[in-house]
Amino acid sequence: MFTDFRSKLRSTIMDFYKRALALREETISHRRWLHSNAEVGLHMPKGQTYVMEQLRGYGLDPHPCGHGVIAELGQEGGRTILLRADMDALPMPEESGESFSCPTGTEAHTCGHDFHAAMLLTAAKILKENESMLSGRVRFMFQPAEETFEGAKDMLANGVLEGVDAALAYHVGPGRMPVGLFMYNSGGTMMYSVDGFRITIHGRGAHGAYPHSSIDPINIGVHVYLALESLIAREADPGKACVLTIGNFSAGSAPNIIPDTAVLQGTLRTNDSASRGKLVRRLKEVVHKTTEAFGGSAEVEMISEVPPLVCDPVMTDEMVSYMEELPIPGLTPVPDTSASASEDFATIAERVPSVFMYLSAGYMDERGDVPAHNPKVQFNEEVCPIGSACLAHCAVRWLEDHQ
Repeated sequence: MFTDFRSKLRSTIMDFYKRALALREETISHRRWLHSNAEVGLHMPKGQTYVMEQLRGYGLDPHPCGHGVIAELGQEGGRTILLRADMDALPMPEESGESFSCPTGTEAHTCGHDFHAAMLLTAAKILKENESMLSGRVRFMFQPAEETFEGAKDMLANGVLEGVDAALAYHVGPGRMPVGLFMYNSGGTMMYSVDGFRITIHGRGAHGAYPHSSIDPINIGVHVYLALESLIAREADPGKACVLTIGNFSAGSAPNIIPDTAVLQGTLRTNDSASRGKLVRRLKEVVHKTTEAFGGSAEVEMISEVPPLVCDPVMTDEMVSYMEELPIPGLTPVPDTSASASEDFATIAERVPSVFMYLSAGYMDERGDVPAHNPKVQFNEEVCPIGSACLAHCAVRWLEDHQ
């Protein structure tokens, strides 16, 4: 009986990957449409409409969830696994040279989210075709605004996780590496937290010839900057990864006027929740105390608050074993992966057991030398059937094992 089950399972596995290969051009077509029609932020009317039209064509009943889209299929009475794909682009020009580049000059899919949505669409089609074999339900989450860390929060507030028992997401990665690698972390932090902040320093403006009449917010801002650098150098645990970056410092409009205000914007990232809590608290204290010492005042606004992405270790090991069942040439596990970038999928992983993995979408030639978020980056479309097959297969197998 066990042998019969394994034989049937192997046949199903072969069919999933075979079906994903048969749908390769359709998946690539989805990807290229999304790529050419790139949208940023929460409001993605073209992408939302496109995704819902495709899902309806596959026989699903999608509907908006906040600014995103969800759909569901399967059998009642079992557990529910969420498959998530972000679909937003970045506010930048594209210089990839691809024939399907976004023509606007102000939006570009330089992080690969067009792949995520395209692969999930095809996985939804495959699972709909095999709906009778599911031992529970699969919910599809098409999310906007990952890049601004607003999308997951928006969809969580609108009930995307109601009734969900587990979640899975993939992210493609460019680089000089072959297609087929899948990168994961079952024992530590997969991606760092991010706390984005805006510091507004209030002083008193004056003529540049009379600085003694002012409370110079630029001078205060410089001291705040240096104090925050010392915060990392002297208060962060050297055994933990902590990165603080000030990416914007703006003040004034003329060389002979001391302005009233100065603004510093930046991010604080760490791979440790305890360090994160301490450093965010101390950042606020340092800003206020330093500013007060020079006679000014300050406001600290937290723009984004995303925890470290820590995957469920048991579920991660399960997903790795399911993926290794697939007869995909060159599919190779890369454990213990950790990245200092951040992902708002972490807010989902805080609430339900979750797994997040990278799928390599690189090239072994010069095209692999350009990183993500670069206007010239290119991604390898041969990853498309791999992602679609893995999403569908892992959902089926997880539901089978958790009846």
